[in-house]
Amino acid sequence: MHILVVNDDGPPSNQSSPYIHSLVQSLQSAGHTVSVVLPHQQRSWIGKAHLIGAAVKPTYFRPGTLHKDDGTTHEFPHGMNEGDDDNYDGDEWILVDSTPASCVQIGLYHYFQDRGPIDLVVSGPNYGRNSTALFALSSGTIGGAMEAAVCGKPAIALSYAFSSRDHDPVVIAEASRHSVRLIEYLHKNWADGVDLYTVNVPLEPGVSQNKVLYTNMLDNRWSSGSCFRAVDASASASTPEKQEHDVRHQTAGSGNKSAPAVDGTTSLKRSRIQHKHFEWAPNFSDVYRSVEEGAPGNDGWAVKEGMTSVTPLRANFMHTPGIQGEITLLCISRIAVCPFDCSFDCYFILDHSISCRPDNNTEPTFYSLVDSDDSYVQSLMERALQRRLENGQCRAISSLSDLPSRTTPIFQYREYERLDFEHVMMHTSTSLANAYIIRKALIRKHYLSNTVINWVTKHPDSVLAKHFKPGFDFELDYAEFLDDALLEAYELRDSLEKNETLPDEEKEWWILKPGMSDRGQGIRLFNSEDGLREIFEEWEVPDSDDESGSERPEPENNNDEDDDDDDNHGVVTSQLRHFIAQPYIDPPLLIPSSHNRKFHIRTYVLAVGSLKIYVFKEMLALFAAKPYCPPWEDEDEVTDLARHLTNTCFQENGRANPDSVRRFWDLEDYVPGLSDTWKQNVFDQICAVSGEIFEAAARGMMVHFQTMPNAFELFGVDFLVDKKGNAWLLELNAYPDFAQTGEDLKELVVGRLFEETVDVAVKPFFGLQGDDKKENVSKGTEMMKLVRDVDLGRKA
Repeated sequence: MHILVVNDDGPPSNQSSPYIHSLVQSLQSAGHTVSVVLPHQQRSWIGKAHLIGAAVKPTYFRPGTLHKDDGTTHEFPHGMNEGDDDNYDGDEWILVDSTPASCVQIGLYHYFQDRGPIDLVVSGPNYGRNSTALFALSSGTIGGAMEAAVCGKPAIALSYAFSSRDHDPVVIAEASRHSVRLIEYLHKNWADGVDLYTVNVPLEPGVSQNKVLYTNMLDNRWSSGSCFRAVDASASASTPEKQEHDVRHQTAGSGNKSAPAVDGTTSLKRSRIQHKHFEWAPNFSDVYRSVEEGAPGNDGWAVKEGMTSVTPLRANFMHTPGIQGEITLLCISRIAVCPFDCSFDCYFILDHSISCRPDNNTEPTFYSLVDSDDSYVQSLMERALQRRLENGQCRAISSLSDLPSRTTPIFQYREYERLDFEHVMMHTSTSLANAYIIRKALIRKHYLSNTVINWVTKHPDSVLAKHFKPGFDFELDYAEFLDDALLEAYELRDSLEKNETLPDEEKEWWILKPGMSDRGQGIRLFNSEDGLREIFEEWEVPDSDDESGSERPEPENNNDEDDDDDDNHGVVTSQLRHFIAQPYIDPPLLIPSSHNRKFHIRTYVLAVGSLKIYVFKEMLALFAAKPYCPPWEDEDEVTDLARHLTNTCFQENGRANPDSVRRFWDLEDYVPGLSDTWKQNVFDQICAVSGEIFEAAARGMMVHFQTMPNAFELFGVDFLVDKKGNAWLLELNAYPDFAQTGEDLKELVVGRLFEETVDVAVKPFFGLQGDDKKENVSKGTEMMKLVRDVDLGRKA
């Protein structure tokens, strides 16, 4: 491996740079090609800076004896100096009068091309620790590694956390060998998303036998005041090297015993700025105190405990989340006699194979936040994620604040009003939501009718023309204004006028639906203007101050994008302003074995991204509570909506009884007047209509249905089958009432639906399908049929 070594402490010096020579020798002994570019003097605390405005001039350093200050500096490289030994073939390092970051730039792009590409940049070993944010943010060592990272090279910032001023060669040698093994391991096992690692090695005997941990960086602050000390302006300041030496040798217990200001400051007010000089004198007790007070797991804590700290970073000073646990460096042999004939016990590598034992909390592919008000939905979605994802691919959280970072991949399956759409919009490639922000073109009854009318007008051959009965919408506050409202809905008015001359069995019946209600709220049947007026008079608000009208029920899709005029007066004021009147579909298909009760089909349609439409094959047949009776046979029965409406709210306790919810495919194959394949024919119609209505909304009503590449949504789509076997689209519901399925069909229908949704919508978004599988899933599955692929050109 070709390794570029830089530092911020300059060339080898027992005073200011005691570790660099040992590391370079250890890397070379391990068989690596090492190129070295260093600042010509100490450049600590300079971060990732460059010195602008002056030419950078190199000199050339030939290291001498290890741990001795006998290296030599030359104006020109070997061979250009007078008196150079022609037989010299030792190392020659580059020294530049600039910063660690500049050393990286010059080393990467202006020297060593004859040695081949540089595989790794090592910045250090720093003379002292670089743990915690206070050190890291100003560290020239980390600054050098950061510069390498932004140049596209993997980089490691290496620091030795000493506790003694005595530079013991044996301890340094052990730390260097230990560092080489760790450098090799990190390069071989570089984690995704990591730009650089900052490594802190305690300079203590036996460090190679202690744990090596992935850590976070402790976020701390200066809390004791200024990092500068005012000094007598007339006194000569110490050299940078001397100041750095003094700073580095502060101990945790000594703190910063700053000398008192010598400028004669008193309590007297002065009118002029005083002339002062300042010396760099940070109070490191702030750092040590923050480490003592911080929780275990950070870099400062690991060093304090004598362990090597490895902090993965992005090139923005943020640690990479999720890389945790102990690094175990194996295959070390302790021998009593050193081959270099020293008198100390030494540790040597017999094998470079290294293994890592991460803990069970490795970073998942994505996090999930499942937050439903319905325990029925909550448990099934959580189970679907567990069943369809491999162990460790997903981790559940309870709040977005639990994410390691705002860019961490996250899947939200939440109630509409609790979805963090701002997060979804800002992180389109990592944040997936279970709802679109705007989809009223589909879920509002009067918008849906307009969507179909507009589409069919432009596309007369559309399947919607034969499978949807357009309604007429109007607004009305009070019954006395009905005549004015019907002026706009002239087709409805003409039908009601025509009914006055027809016999009862030939009259056209209409069904009235409030545009913003669900669960049967406010639905009525009528066939005359007088009958319609009586309905509105029934809903008139009392003149008294008593506003205790019926409590607003919870709608099936209680999450419309806006709840206009919601003043908590239930159907009277909050939902009964926009109305739609639709032709009543008659006669409906009746199943003799179900006591000739009317039924509708609940279909689950999955819309994914921008835009694929899937129809889930398992469908429900939801039956009315009472046997069907045509409205003209006994008009008194018109008010008994349990015969005409199949909503589960008309069942006992507002929930469907088991006999009223059946699996569609379990219905009889033989029904009088229809072929034995009537169910498949109905399913095919449903698929065609579902695909068409979503395309109609996406292309024809873009203002009111806005898709997003990082969202999907499950809709409950209702169809009514007439006596001839034609499937008529009734309505679409966002956040459908899954619990109406009941317990018997819970796993077969809703459980399977959620699992298929995970496969089709969730896993591909987070890249958890291979290319072949991803392509296959995008075309649908056996249970989730792709019925429309509308490319709206909106990409994540």
